[in-house]
Amino acid sequence: MIYLDNAATTYPKPESVYRAAERCFREYGGNPGRSSHLLSRQAAMAIYSCREAVADLFGGLPENVVFTVNATYALNLAIRAFAKPRSRILISGIEHNAVLRPVAALPACEYDVFDARGGDEAVLRSFMSKLTKDTSLVVCNHVSNLCGLTMPVERIGAICQKRGIPFVVDASQSAGRQPITLGGCHADAICAPGHKGLYGIQGSGFVIFADRYRERGRELRAFLAGGNGVDSLVTAMPDFLPERFEAGTLPTPAIASLEAGIREVLRRGVGKIGAYEDALGDRLRQGLSAIPGVKLYGAETGGGTVLFNVAELPSEQVGEWLDGKGVCVRSGFHCCPLGHRTLGTPRHGAVRASVSMFTQEREVDEAVRAVRELARQERNGVQQGERNG
Repeated sequence: MIYLDNAATTYPKPESVYRAAERCFREYGGNPGRSSHLLSRQAAMAIYSCREAVADLFGGLPENVVFTVNATYALNLAIRAFAKPRSRILISGIEHNAVLRPVAALPACEYDVFDARGGDEAVLRSFMSKLTKDTSLVVCNHVSNLCGLTMPVERIGAICQKRGIPFVVDASQSAGRQPITLGGCHADAICAPGHKGLYGIQGSGFVIFADRYRERGRELRAFLAGGNGVDSLVTAMPDFLPERFEAGTLPTPAIASLEAGIREVLRRGVGKIGAYEDALGDRLRQGLSAIPGVKLYGAETGGGTVLFNVAELPSEQVGEWLDGKGVCVRSGFHCCPLGHRTLGTPRHGAVRASVSMFTQEREVDEAVRAVRELARQERNGVQQGERNG
């Protein structure tokens, strides 16, 4: 099997990740922060250790790391934390539904979309043209989940900081693959999943808030309430991070695995991982672009995620055919209608192939050969039909 669906979730994981999850299940399966016994304390220590790992990676305080079950939950949390009644929110034209839908669902709020096409300067011009005195929150994807299209979050964040506008970054596709820090992009919060480029198991995600919110937690609106082992006699959620947002039992095995994944990423080096994946992506694009009938979208952006179609075939049909050849890709709209509109894909979406640090060159080459075979069959079928016609 050739796995090229790493933009959805990375597979396989480092061995240390599997061991960390198993060790949690077998050796310290208590409920963190709920009891004073050994197993509960060990679980709490594992969770704090992961907070430290996230803080090491993104340059923040461990106490400002709020764990969630995925990036979608993290983005909902961050958006609602900063959005005020009658907010005007600005988002980019490559946002995932994990941003678009929560923003659109906010009552008594409105949103606008700035253009993500044309390079950094064009993006910034569009951003500035949509920025108004009423803009009260900006949410921006760092790297698209469709291709390597990357937003200039450092410059967007600097503008937001100067104007006092909260800035939330979706690092779902860049965390572990491209360097990004709270200070570097002037972010008030960075959201990411644990199961993609950080190589944790599914069931983990997080928001890391900027350091200044350590003493300003009460300014952030909590949308979930419940028990967390703190101030149990008080009906309101705590005013401080991370407990203000962590209601209910945390997914300790997933969080333990996430720490192991982050430590492996830090050991290998984010820059080296990104360079390796970029090189594989270039190899894949070069191979696909040489096949008659294959169309690439956003190829100029680089990166380890490649979006394409084969002739006029529906993307789902291409995905099913490749699955039959042992190649795992994703087809359709990838929960990102804004991005597909930006890239100009057809009504049936497109096929996405995405690599990881475990992908091998030979796997990329075999995937290209499979697509070439399908494209050849389609051309022959069209030609046969034309002759019969």
